[in-house]
Amino acid sequence: MSESKKCRVAVLFGGVSSEHEISLLSASSIVENLSPEQYDLMTVGITKEGRWLLYTGPVSALRDGTWEQTGLTVPAFLSPDPGVHGLVALEKDGARVLPVDVVFPALHGKNGEDGTLQGLLQLSGIPFVGCGTLASTICMDKAVTHSLLSAANIEQAHYLWFYADRFPVAAETIKKKIVARLNFPVFVKPANAGSSVGVSKVDAPEGLDAAIEKAAREDHKVVVEEGIDGQEVEVAVLGNRDCTASIVGEICASASFYDYEDKYINGTSQLFIPAHLEEETAQKVRETAVRAYRLLGCSGMARVDFFVTREEHRVILNEINTLPGFTSISMYPKLWMASGLTYGELLDRLIDLAFQKAGIERGQAHG
Repeated sequence: MSESKKCRVAVLFGGVSSEHEISLLSASSIVENLSPEQYDLMTVGITKEGRWLLYTGPVSALRDGTWEQTGLTVPAFLSPDPGVHGLVALEKDGARVLPVDVVFPALHGKNGEDGTLQGLLQLSGIPFVGCGTLASTICMDKAVTHSLLSAANIEQAHYLWFYADRFPVAAETIKKKIVARLNFPVFVKPANAGSSVGVSKVDAPEGLDAAIEKAAREDHKVVVEEGIDGQEVEVAVLGNRDCTASIVGEICASASFYDYEDKYINGTSQLFIPAHLEEETAQKVRETAVRAYRLLGCSGMARVDFFVTREEHRVILNEINTLPGFTSISMYPKLWMASGLTYGELLDRLIDLAFQKAGIERGQAHG
């Protein structure tokens, strides 16, 4: 493929999110696995303060978080004007437009996978990898996701949710409802956060106050879910309306639950691919994942997490992640690699799906 025919990809990373550092690792893996023969790459970082910077340095500075200090950045932003169809870099001698064919967001959590960024991308008219605005917003908000999946009779853990600002004035009422409706242990979560940030496992009512305060620091809504005694399994879904689910993987957490430290810092959890499931149960997990993915309007990709109860083997949907991790230890790429794709082929497929969703042939993107 000649230089002029390369697909121009902007990889977005960082973000104003508690998952900023994980995004750097995801972006590093994506950049390293996109073929330089096929793609002309631009890397755009969003600082924790929300500044957009075009970064032209080595991938190693992404991994260790020093990219902002390299001196290899210039202010840049994605234009919402579809006539621009690219980045505007604010260089010393003036503004310069950098045309972009497709955007690959590698941002996690708030301001990355919650629909805010996707709204900007849709305004820009540039094809982008992953779910659109509505599906991103729905899946990020656990309270809304629960409500929609309940209406579709997709089994979930028993739950309730409330606005965080209600707790200081109605703490006893809320705690009584939790005790009356849910069996302990329970998990207290911010409705909008990712990678288990702000999540607590609570074994008795006495622990609710601290857990709710912790969750409330992350979001204005708090979700409380009944704990499930079961295997934690995950499946990766790939596609738009026509989508498929990967082989099922299983997580055996080293902590009391699969929290942020267990996922990204300790590295002591065990992953089993395929999961230790009967084929009939694994197939139900995959079918339920695809059904939920379509119901919530997902496109491109999502990782769908489940519990399978130990005795009855009931399949209980836990959550849907529309921008799953792409680090070297992340389950989404691992599941597809176990299903027969290389990491590079997975990225190619996701970019193809972005063009397909936009109704554009990949070659047409060059104008």
